[in-house]
Amino acid sequence: MKPKENRSLEQILESAAIVFWADLMHSTPFGLLHIEYCFAPTGTLDYLKFWCSVTRGRWLLACEYRMSASISHSAGARFENGYQSDGLAHILDFVMQHQNSFLCPADHGRQGLLQICTPTEEESTAAAASVKDAVDFLNSAFAEPSMA
Repeated sequence: MKPKENRSLEQILESAAIVFWADLMHSTPFGLLHIEYCFAPTGTLDYLKFWCSVTRGRWLLACEYRMSASISHSAGARFENGYQSDGLAHILDFVMQHQNSFLCPADHGRQGLLQICTPTEEESTAAAASVKDAVDFLNSAFAEPSMA
């Protein structure tokens, strides 16, 4: 994987959600997931919200990730409504801190929404490989000394 060449920010967020599907769906075999995101005025991703629905029409906030702290919220991942996933929190920290290494959606000024339905086994395998490739690439890219 080359930076920004083969990996979009939306795709890595979707892959991370699929990898930790069982945590987000409380091991229910079927469900829907929405990932809401918004950009800051600087053009960087400011926050993410993961909404889960395991029953028709009922959405629960599972996880919120904020880049910056304020009086009403802290920076980083926060889980709600009995949800918890240390693995997802770790990947979100990693992706959000390196978000400039991914292709961003074209319109930075808008809110975005990713909709994910229950993944197949093949989609789960591909998502795990995608997350691993991105993490491995970024770890190697940031571990190498820069040649100036």
